[in-house]
Amino acid sequence: MEGEGSIHLQVDELQRVRLSETISIGTTMFEPRGLSSIDKLDSNSTANSVSPTTSAAEKKLTLFALQLAVLEKAATGLGTLGFIWATVVLLGGFAITLEKTDFWFITIILVVEGTRIFSRSHELEWQHQATWSIPEVVVTPRYKDSNTNTPRTPTRMWVSSDVPLLPYAKWFFLSRHVSRLLYWLQLLSATACVVLSLIKLVKHDYGEVAKGDTDKRNRQSALSIFYALALAEALLFLMEKAYWEWQVSYCKLLEEVNKECGLGPSGMVSTTRFFYDAYSRCVNGSIFDGLKMDMVSFSMDLLASNSPDEQLIGARILRQFSISERFSDDTLQKIGIDISVVERLVEMLNWTDPREEEIRLSAAEILSKVAGKKQNSLRIAGIPGAMESISSLLQTNRSLIPAADEIGEKKLVSDYPNYGFWRFNHLGLVILKKLARDLDNCGKIGNTRGLLPKIIDFTHAEEWLMKSENVTPSQVLTLKRSLQLVKMLASTIGTTGKHLRREISEIVFTISNIRDILRHGEKHPLLQKLSIEILTSLALEEDATERIGGTGGVLKELFNIFFKHNIPENQKNVTIVAGEALAMLALESKSNCHRILKLKVLERLVEELKDPLLRVNAARILRNLCTYSGSEWFNQLRGLTAAAPIILQAIMSEENKIQEVMVGLAANVFRYMTSHESSIVFEEARITEAELANKLIQILKKHEYPPTKVPRIRRFVIELAIWMMKDKAENIDTFKGLGMEEVLEGVLETTSELESFNVFSGTVGLNRHNLTTQSLVEMALKLMEDR
Repeated sequence: MEGEGSIHLQVDELQRVRLSETISIGTTMFEPRGLSSIDKLDSNSTANSVSPTTSAAEKKLTLFALQLAVLEKAATGLGTLGFIWATVVLLGGFAITLEKTDFWFITIILVVEGTRIFSRSHELEWQHQATWSIPEVVVTPRYKDSNTNTPRTPTRMWVSSDVPLLPYAKWFFLSRHVSRLLYWLQLLSATACVVLSLIKLVKHDYGEVAKGDTDKRNRQSALSIFYALALAEALLFLMEKAYWEWQVSYCKLLEEVNKECGLGPSGMVSTTRFFYDAYSRCVNGSIFDGLKMDMVSFSMDLLASNSPDEQLIGARILRQFSISERFSDDTLQKIGIDISVVERLVEMLNWTDPREEEIRLSAAEILSKVAGKKQNSLRIAGIPGAMESISSLLQTNRSLIPAADEIGEKKLVSDYPNYGFWRFNHLGLVILKKLARDLDNCGKIGNTRGLLPKIIDFTHAEEWLMKSENVTPSQVLTLKRSLQLVKMLASTIGTTGKHLRREISEIVFTISNIRDILRHGEKHPLLQKLSIEILTSLALEEDATERIGGTGGVLKELFNIFFKHNIPENQKNVTIVAGEALAMLALESKSNCHRILKLKVLERLVEELKDPLLRVNAARILRNLCTYSGSEWFNQLRGLTAAAPIILQAIMSEENKIQEVMVGLAANVFRYMTSHESSIVFEEARITEAELANKLIQILKKHEYPPTKVPRIRRFVIELAIWMMKDKAENIDTFKGLGMEEVLEGVLETTSELESFNVFSGTVGLNRHNLTTQSLVEMALKLMEDR
């Protein structure tokens, strides 16, 4: 299922690497991100989209049409020559001298051939008319119940195949039967021509020519040439018809091509129509004109028609080719570069008449595939009214109440007997999700009136839906798609992302819907993970952070997930993201820190510092509590001193992300101790202060420049060194002896904006530290100078 691949990858990584390094593998908001995973995925898919050219099944039909056209044009050429020979040479030069039988034979052959030529010239037209509408048995969409038979949409024009040519015997004179009548008329004419010509050529009875009669001298040769031409023309035509019947009736060429194209029983009308079009082009123009046709271009032309039947034929072909593994790449490329076709598909999304359900559904499926390519998604979003059309696919039916002091009740629309709303809801979310991979498209989604509230409505899940074993896949899939979409919108970078996060958090149902998933979604870890990631992204905005913390039960449910032990391997990533969300919610939020402290989770957080999976985020949460809780919680936070030995040991033994968060936590925890208490802690940890000082200098030397994976490690090291020098004067001498001054001078030369922020949105820093790294370095140098 789409969207689950990344989750499986993370689980595999958890199995292959140490749990202590798990957090450093993934990219969080606590370090800058370059090219997003979505963009990388899109780039990879673009790079790998070049596939070997697939042989088009319809080439068999265009080649067959060419072969028939060669025979047809050869027969027509001979017929024209015979007609000219008869009128100019025979009837013009020998009309008086011809025998009575010859005169009538020639006349009959010319009349018969004229009839055949007339019939042939109009047969293709009538054949086209016969394929311009879809039989009623085929019209009923395969998506509906078998008992449902919705009539076609009536039009103000006649359907050509249903036109009665005469007021009486209407069935016989329907235009759909005329082509068959002309077909048999041609066969009879050609057969008559063969019989008459053979009789004359075999008998060779052209009358006697008297000696010296110069007027009749060449009559015998002229008649033989005419009958030979008439016979050759008729035989060529019969050969063409025999070859036609052999391929169509015996070899089942049309059925074979239809099967290869995967169009199903209803596709025979489409395949037949395509063949007649190709044959007409070969006959009426150059014999090679039909070779330029392909099924995709043919269906795109039909899609632009005003005929409902032609639109349905075109939509069916494009839909099937778009989802076909064999033809999808070429099909989607052709659709994507033809803006008129894309506009037509977008327009069809607004066709809400139940009788046009299949066309609308096909258009939505095609667009969901076309939008998979980034360039195509830009074209779709650039069409005026496109977002409103896509929004029309989403049906939630929240009742409108004129009163300003209440909100209408939401009634999620399920399938009606004659209309499958959930399919449109799902496809609408898929299209929006693919469009949201582009920053500009995210802005358009946010600016489309009423669209965000619709998306948020789909994130609502009742308790029974989360806990029941008998939930339909469509309900869970729609919920998953809506959460994925909201996550993409909330994680958008820049000014657009800021606006979207504000709009999403201001919708009153957003956070409560997510809370319900966290509370009841134990059986759906993927949905919980997506929900938590949404909260983490929203927490980038101060107002949203307060709304999340102020919504009852959110922090409690996050801690319940974070503290859960003995969980399956595939749910450990949910625990990790829960810790990241809690760390974000506690960052620079005094009120959220107070709410967390009221939950009395300090002891559990200290215990989790020993857990390889949880200690990174536990340390982040504890550091934020120490930094932003304020002095009124000083006594309660003094209990964190019990974690000091664990923190010191981690600093000495670990590296990278764990080392960074532990150094940052140490610089805050030690502030709650007296000098005597800190000495006891060092003894318990079996680490001397000189050893710690030496380790801090090694860290600064290792990270000569601020690293992107641990952007705050140098800042945290300097903060801890400052505390140590303030705690004991002897530590100043220790640092001096280890060359701390020289190292700090090097840090001054390499400071960066990267070190000035707590979190990042892409490559943009957010939540700037109060003190710059340069100020901290100068403070440390001053302490050593004053000694």
